[in-house]
Amino acid sequence: MDVNEVLLPGVGLRYEFVNHEGDRIGVVAQRSGDFELVVYPGDDPDEARPVLRLTSQEADTLAEILGAPRIAERFADLTREVPGLSAGQVEVRPGSPFADRALGDTRARTRTGASIVAVVRGEDVIASPGPGQALRAGDVLVVIGTREGIAGVQRIVQG
Repeated sequence: MDVNEVLLPGVGLRYEFVNHEGDRIGVVAQRSGDFELVVYPGDDPDEARPVLRLTSQEADTLAEILGAPRIAERFADLTREVPGLSAGQVEVRPGSPFADRALGDTRARTRTGASIVAVVRGEDVIASPGPGQALRAGDVLVVIGTREGIAGVQRIVQG
């Protein structure tokens, strides 16, 4: 899909593409850090209708929500392409020795060779969590590795 980038002097940048219905969809990234989602109806390409106005934090949250299925899809594609590589999910259950501790405390990658590539917390997705990311009961860890490595992460996290 082609995305056009348009400089808006004094405002920021507009990214736009045409959807399957022929409408131009625009995302205005303002210099203030806020974002605006606009639609240019097919019958008047010069008239924009604002749909949403988002703060930078709200835009990040929306991007995470929209990106989560794509991340999972890409990992699934990767695991099909690389023999022996799998994707799994491990829940941090109440009473886990790592609930309310940092991800790095698990030493999961060092101990199993598997990587925790995302933490799903309710509706939020924390992609590429660092070792300082706090784990909470109820979190679901997205793990990439061998089946044995994923099972090892499960043993570590679930105690």
